[in-house]
This record gives sequence, structure tokens and C-alpha cells, in this order.
Amino acid sequence: MKIIRSPRAMTAWSEQLRREGVKIGLVPTMGALHEGHRALIRAARLRCDALVASIFVNPKQFGPQEDLAKYPRTISQDRALCKKEGVDICFEPTVEAMYPSGFQTMVTLPAIARRWEGEVRPHHFSGVATVVTKLFGIVRPQLALFGQKDFQQSVLVRQLVKDLNLGVEIVVHPTVREADGLAMSSRNIYLSSDDRIRAVTLYRGLQAGAEAIRRGVSDGASIQKTMIQTIRGEPALTIDYLSVCGPDTLEPLSAVTSRVVLLGAVRIESVRLIDNLLAAPPRRSS
Repeated sequence: MKIIRSPRAMTAWSEQLRREGVKIGLVPTMGALHEGHRALIRAARLRCDALVASIFVNPKQFGPQEDLAKYPRTISQDRALCKKEGVDICFEPTVEAMYPSGFQTMVTLPAIARRWEGEVRPHHFSGVATVVTKLFGIVRPQLALFGQKDFQQSVLVRQLVKDLNLGVEIVVHPTVREADGLAMSSRNIYLSSDDRIRAVTLYRGLQAGAEAIRRGVSDGASIQKTMIQTIRGEPALTIDYLSVCGPDTLEPLSAVTSRVVLLGAVRIESVRLIDNLLAAPPRRSS
């Protein structure tokens, strides 16, 4: 496995392989890799000839009061995982290389970014869209993998690729969970042992909403109420949002008639967790 830090060197490597007909895959990460990232890397490895994993803690997707300074950085372990899973290149640019003096351009997707995570973290998705656009331009992949846990991000990236004709196939890999259902996240390490037990309540709330849909409940407000009641059973959790949405637009739905995504975000002390589940109503017999 090779480590590349220069964007120019990264592009040169990719361009050479593309001229040879090699299919390049990209798994963008901010490091602190866990089993969820491993699953993404393994899925990407099966779909491409050469694989790049980027490790870059992107300052532009953190707000002024967020955890940029303390975000976990475990580069030695990250490299070891990538090497073991057959990554060809770890692309590890510096902040100065990605955003040199005079950098001005920011990419925005106002409709997708205005709700949910975008409302709570107003600068977040502009930072995500900008760094993803830069990574695609630098690495030149034909394929990129993202995790379903960050569902709104995956919708945004698909729209970005479509709108800007970036020519990258986007694959969204199902959320990887702990044995009790908690979605794997680099921020889970912030949880105390007691809060770690409580954290799974978010997943249970989403499960309750999905089960209501499977039973035939179609009223969006009733499904949302079911999720809220489940999560409020654990007083340590504060709800940021819980919603029943269209999976392509992320607009809230008053009635469920086809597949939906249940989105949720909660806080436990200073730790903020997000999760989602896809659900569909029962099929009607003909």
C-alpha cells in the first residue's frame, strides 16, 4: 500500500491507471476507521481494480462549536486496516493542500441541505459537498462508496454527481451495526459505558416506527409519535428530530404509500448520534 499526500501526485497516479483501462474505486473517510469502514472498503474492493481510501478530517464540515479539535485521529490504526483490506492508496492530504491560500469556492445543494442535519448543522453539508467534489476531481474514481448511516449525505452526493455530471457511480452500503443494533460511528468512542447502553434507544425508536409501517399504519404523524414515545422512555436522550421522509427528496410525508426512510438524531450529554431505517408498507394482496 502506498501513501500519497499531494493532490497533484494523486491525480497523476489515477490518470495513469485510467489510461490503462483500470477501474478506480474511492472510499472517502475522515479516519478513525471502524468495522463500518472496513465493510465499505471490502465492498469497494470487489467492485474495482484499484482502490483509494482517503483519510482527511475536513474542517469545512464542522461548525464553530463542533468537535473538530477533538475528533479522533488514529492514523496508524487506519493505515493498518487499509493495508489489511487491500487498499492500494491511502490519500492523506493536509488541510493546506486541500484548501490553499486564496481558496474561495464552496458547493451548496440548498434543497437537500436545508432540513434535518442541515438545520441543526447549517454549514455542514456545504463542507461535505465541497470536499467530495474536490476528492472526485483529485482521485478521478469511476466508483465511490458511502455508508447508509449518513443517509442525508448519500442523497446529497447522488444529487451532486447528477447535477454536475461528475460521472462517478455512487454505491450506498447498508449501515453496519453493533450486536445490539447501535450504528457504528467514529463518535461512539465519546460515549461513557452507561451512555453506550442508552444509545441503542435511537435504533429501537426507529425500529418501532418501521414495525408500525409494516403493520399497516400509514399516517406519518402517528408513526413519528410512536418513535418519539419509544425514545422518550430513556430520559437521558434528547431528540433533535425524528421524521418519516421520502427516500429521494427527504421531504417529510404525511402518509406512507411506498418505501420511506425514517430519520433520527438524538443527543446524550455532549454526544450527538444519527441513524435511519428504510421501511415499506405491507403489500396489498391482489
